[in-house]
Amino acid sequence: MISLISAPRNKQLKIMGVSGGHGVRRRLLSLGLHKNDIIELDSHGVFGGAILIKDLSSDTSVALGRGVASKIMVEIVDK
Repeated sequence: MISLISAPRNKQLKIMGVSGGHGVRRRLLSLGLHKNDIIELDSHGVFGGAILIKDLSSDTSVALGRGVASKIMVEIVDK
């Protein structure tokens, strides 16, 4: 497992868990991100800005701050 910050772009990733507390988990649920969802990292923000991810399970895109993104643990999905 790796952090979403360290994940490669344009690869399918599976959300394995969140290493943050209740607030971070609640925030991700409100954005529609759940454990076992398949996501794809679209882009890293310029100069340490937000990270854009696409949730392939629900076909939505979400921008996350680096602090929240660093707490999301993902695994690369082998096709």
